[in-house]
Amino acid sequence: MIPDEPASDLHVVTGGAGFIGSHLVSALLERGLPVRVVDDFSTGKRENLPDSVEVLSGDVCDLARRAVEGAAVVYHLAAQVSVPRSIEKPMATHWATEASTVAVLDQAERAGVRRVVLASSSAVYGDAPDLEKREDQAPAPASPYAAAKWCSEIHARHWALHRNLETVSLRFFNVYGPRQDPASPYAAAIPIFVSKLLAGQPVPVFGDGLQTRDFTFVEDVVRGILAAADAPDASGRVVNIASGTGTTILELIGTLAELLGRESSIESRPPRAGDLRHSRADIAAARALLHFVPATSLRAGLRRTIDWFLQQRTPSRKRSLR
Repeated sequence: MIPDEPASDLHVVTGGAGFIGSHLVSALLERGLPVRVVDDFSTGKRENLPDSVEVLSGDVCDLARRAVEGAAVVYHLAAQVSVPRSIEKPMATHWATEASTVAVLDQAERAGVRRVVLASSSAVYGDAPDLEKREDQAPAPASPYAAAKWCSEIHARHWALHRNLETVSLRFFNVYGPRQDPASPYAAAIPIFVSKLLAGQPVPVFGDGLQTRDFTFVEDVVRGILAAADAPDASGRVVNIASGTGTTILELIGTLAELLGRESSIESRPPRAGDLRHSRADIAAARALLHFVPATSLRAGLRRTIDWFLQQRTPSRKRSLR
């Protein structure tokens, strides 16, 4: 017997102490919604969350039943999010990503959750020859991380089509913004580049630097996630969430150096296994289904990101870019 839809408006965020998850939690709280966070704090930080938020600490697979109890919407962001680490530890990646998705979907259906929004990745596309990535292209995952995300999408679609649970899978493209951790050995490019430029050190570039990425500001991503929770025709669909603009790594470094007022030098490194050559999103489906329009230019988003990094370095002076 399937329970009735929860009377509460509780929203659950797995991985809610992480970079994207904590921004989503903040946006939900600003809307006056009750929020529960599930996180094992392997990469997420407790200081990213206000004390008022209910937190379940531990593995999502183990906590799935408790996590979704009484929830109206579940945002499943918990995963192992590093391509290099997934190559080093594929089984751990499967457990943290695909297995956790199945656990959440199964328990969400049992609990009468209305919709699960799944965080997927542009890595699912692999190195397909098409420069612009569309949701109807055949996936070609090139790493255990990408494979786990694709399998998670398949599970989500199954639940939407054949079970009593709405799901939407969102493929994120190179999300950046405040709260990304440059200290992690698997940190994303932008926090590493900013840290190196501020320290006057060479910026590491894997390959020739002409590979393109679709850099998307985290607040735009959060707006897409929130829209996916309620979009009437989105259940069972996979949707790109991105800026729709490609930028080379060398162009990115040049813009960061200009904003910081620093000279840049490059430390060339060999290409990494699993890295893609080009990645840019077609966001027509996001516009049509979610009414999603990216609002933050790369330059504006980088300016806000750098400002945050400067404040972390000198919090008492509250430095900002002009």
